[in-house]
Amino acid sequence: MNTQNTPLIIQARNLTRVYRMGSTEVRALRGVDLTVDSGEMIAIMGASGSGKSTLMNILGCLDRPTSGTYTLDGARVDTLSKNELADVRNQKLGFVFQGFNLLPRTTALENVELPLLYDRTGRKMDTREMAARALERVGLGNRMDHEPSEMSGGQQQRVAIARALVTEPAVILADEPTGNLDSQTSLEIMSLFQKLNREGTTVLLVTHEPDIAEYAQRIVELRDGVVIRDEPVLAPRWAEEDAAEYHEPEMAGVR
Repeated sequence: MNTQNTPLIIQARNLTRVYRMGSTEVRALRGVDLTVDSGEMIAIMGASGSGKSTLMNILGCLDRPTSGTYTLDGARVDTLSKNELADVRNQKLGFVFQGFNLLPRTTALENVELPLLYDRTGRKMDTREMAARALERVGLGNRMDHEPSEMSGGQQQRVAIARALVTEPAVILADEPTGNLDSQTSLEIMSLFQKLNREGTTVLLVTHEPDIAEYAQRIVELRDGVVIRDEPVLAPRWAEEDAAEYHEPEMAGVR
């Protein structure tokens, strides 16, 4: 999918992942190839057991492939040690999860600031200012002192997105980011991802929902550990437009 003048952010070649439990061998990935250009927004789909979670764990440097190569932002990472992978996760990757994964009894600003406190490069000095800017970027500049319990699910997910953005990562990996949200809030979150993508952020989105995948520029689908589809979305949907047109369905017997 790479164009001549667009740098590759991700290049994975012939990735396999085999889990062994006693005498049982499970092949979660069976030779996956994937390239991601800088600035793309890609949806990764697949049923339970398809290998999509395993692939995302490898792309997120949470796991290593059994074989194959993985290059992230120009550097081979599949052979790195656990400590080196931790540094890559902190410096190159931002994570957004279905369950938000925010610390309770901790303000939005402190939640967003947390990844910066683990940065061992010494590059990020004013962590509070950087966290504040990230929250402003996702529209929560007026909620910095609120704790998760004082925010809606959509606001909590925005905090999680700000936390993913604050280290200025090469890629944001979003695992079912709308899974715990209602339809209207899901559209608002997808609109935010599209806005960030237009600003240059590369986004990999795992979803089992075809309508959510259509907000991406490209869909990669896995089945039984292999890629069965990798194609552009010819007419991507715009979540901002869909959110403006969305109406709550009427309940039976209610006027």
